[in-house]
Amino acid sequence: MYVADSRANADPSAGGTTGTTAAPSTGGAGITGTTAAPSTRGAGTTGTAARVSAGVAPTVLALGAVSLITDVSSEMVTAVLPLYLVTGLGLSPLGFGLLDGIYNGFSALVRLAGGHLADRGGGRHKWVAGIGYAVSAACKPLLLLAHTLTPIGLILAADRTGKGLRTAPRDALISLSSTPENRGRAFGVHRAMDTAGALLGPLVAFLILRATVDGYDAVFTVSFCVAVVGVLVLVLFVPGGRASASASAPVPSSRPTLRAAFALLARRDLRRITICALLLGLATVSDSFVYLLLQRRLGVPDRWFALLPLGTAAAFLLLAVPLGRLADRVGGWRIFLAGHGALLTAYALLLTSWHGTALPYAVLLLHGGFYAATDGVLMAAASDSVPEELRSSGLALVQTGQAAARFVCSLGFGAAWTLWGDRTALMASAVALAVCAVFALRLRPGRSVLEPAR
Repeated sequence: MYVADSRANADPSAGGTTGTTAAPSTGGAGITGTTAAPSTRGAGTTGTAARVSAGVAPTVLALGAVSLITDVSSEMVTAVLPLYLVTGLGLSPLGFGLLDGIYNGFSALVRLAGGHLADRGGGRHKWVAGIGYAVSAACKPLLLLAHTLTPIGLILAADRTGKGLRTAPRDALISLSSTPENRGRAFGVHRAMDTAGALLGPLVAFLILRATVDGYDAVFTVSFCVAVVGVLVLVLFVPGGRASASASAPVPSSRPTLRAAFALLARRDLRRITICALLLGLATVSDSFVYLLLQRRLGVPDRWFALLPLGTAAAFLLLAVPLGRLADRVGGWRIFLAGHGALLTAYALLLTSWHGTALPYAVLLLHGGFYAATDGVLMAAASDSVPEELRSSGLALVQTGQAAARFVCSLGFGAAWTLWGDRTALMASAVALAVCAVFALRLRPGRSVLEPAR
């Protein structure tokens, strides 16, 4: 659904202010957008548009609340899954790499479908996202029944199918509810709220593991209950349906098609953004492997393992909004590449012989800074090169390339660890990341998309 809360456009059908007129937006290159004309406002709305557009839309805050709750659920599982699979079930690094690749990359297979369904449904982004959240929630209790590689793999694939369905429609809602001038901030606020859930999830898992005998089963059960609450919040509080559409939102003359979605890659800037996301994703070691490497380097006891993701989440939470605002000012491309520089530094620290007490704090700070500088910034940048009627599909193209690349990286890293050891595998990933970063620097998209408006 095209929601334009940040533009203070009232919906006439809902009985709101009716005195607004629309003017074409010129804030982003190659996109079709609308903003409320400042010359005519309904009674009692003077100054409201300026205040709202300077902040974030209610839709963004509602979606942030949904993501916060859902991330508490998903990160409870993510925090204990590596230890559960490797230590509890005895999987090899290669077997874990396969499952981790499924968990982080399988959604690539369905992100385009989710984006296309949201666009083709006339902008029903909320309901496609809701189906995705519901599918993921339903998978949580199934982990109680699975104890071998195949069923666990199928459950994780289904869970990631839900994530793939919801991600592009959700990000499209955030993009459509913001303006090019504050889009980085809007994504930063959402990612900060999302990461607050990622911060709480491992902590809840840690407390459950310490308080119960069958700790893993309890974690999976509580995770399911929390996920259900997230779905209910989405249904009740996120605007949806045609009645909440912006009165000035463009109505496509025909239904969007998959062919039209893939044709977006003919746009030079979007094509380059997608290629860069794919290349850098090929050298991005998954979070679970980073935490396993830290545990092995420092000899972290099993009962404390679930707390390692807290460091990444805390750094992400603190830096997401400031870096989003900085991207709006100085350009997303600089921030995006700087984030990968932080990740490369984290790899270098893990490769050194340093075993000081500050090592985990430094690595997790850099790890969280990497996500804060890349996750929302990438989606904000890609939004400016995609028309509104294909916004969900366009963002899904970028996400699909990145997710598929990270799936390949998880498989490759797990195989390299099994064959040559963790240090050699990480060294190869660091070299690959440096090479891909140099290539991405030369392939930088056009100024109109990733540089600030002048």
